[in-house]
Amino acid sequence: MSQSIKEKRIGVLMGGISSEREVSLRSGEGVHRALLEKGYDAEAIDWSEERDLAETLRSARIQVAWIALHGTHGEDGCVQGLLECMKIPYTGSGVSASAVAMDKVFSKKIFEEAQVPTPDWNVVDADEDADKIAGILGYPCVVKPSCEGSTVGVTVVNNREDLDPAIELARKCHGQVMMEAYVAGREVSCAILDGEVLGTVEIRPKSAFYDYQAKYLRGDTEYLVPAPLSEYAEKGVRLVSLHAYRALGCVAHARVDVRIDAQGTPFVLEVNTLPGMTATSLFPKIARHAGMDYAALVERILMTASLKA
Repeated sequence: MSQSIKEKRIGVLMGGISSEREVSLRSGEGVHRALLEKGYDAEAIDWSEERDLAETLRSARIQVAWIALHGTHGEDGCVQGLLECMKIPYTGSGVSASAVAMDKVFSKKIFEEAQVPTPDWNVVDADEDADKIAGILGYPCVVKPSCEGSTVGVTVVNNREDLDPAIELARKCHGQVMMEAYVAGREVSCAILDGEVLGTVEIRPKSAFYDYQAKYLRGDTEYLVPAPLSEYAEKGVRLVSLHAYRALGCVAHARVDVRIDAQGTPFVLEVNTLPGMTATSLFPKIARHAGMDYAALVERILMTASLKA
């Protein structure tokens, strides 16, 4: 594909119908501009509830899809399945890896089976389970919906009084409600491109928690690229990130989120198969330090587009 892709019509899929729509629009706009800058015949496809995506792709004569969607229906294998059926090559992982990575319950089960270190966790099936789980995990703990991204619906719970509101918030989102042990320490993300580690970044939010506001709205979070880790910790982050990426069956690009405890031990939180591409997103920051500017990164990702089934 790389030899003739300049002659193909590229559709940048953005927007979507999830809670991450606004972030996706920003990612897609950046990707679209970069492809035009590089000389590609690219069209921005803003998918909304009012638009039939399959018909839109056909009408626009899209031959390759650069997926800049985030969250439910965009990152979870649904769009990937549609593109497979339409025989349109696309960026990112395939149907199964996308679906499993988006569902944190399934991811956790695979991590445990593959011996990928990850924080202790459990599913909250009923209200009475929460106290039992909290008793095992201890406070602080993390309450989250299993099928959301961008920390939507996620709460770090410090005491029993805050537990029920956190569970109620998570229940308004997609997927099961999970509780997870909180790993005190440093927050690091590892970028992987085509099966190789591109680099790392440490995230230091001004607030105690790296939430949606800190990621996209406030602009006061500090990002250290590469992450200033000891040789031992850096090696550990890279190893567990690749292990998680491979265990889920990911291909192309992905970002692995990790917490490192006081002893330097890394714990994988999740794998993002369609990492953000906004001006403040982590993947472009890491790529820039690796010598790849934004437009070059977008083009490099485009070269990984393929059918996976």
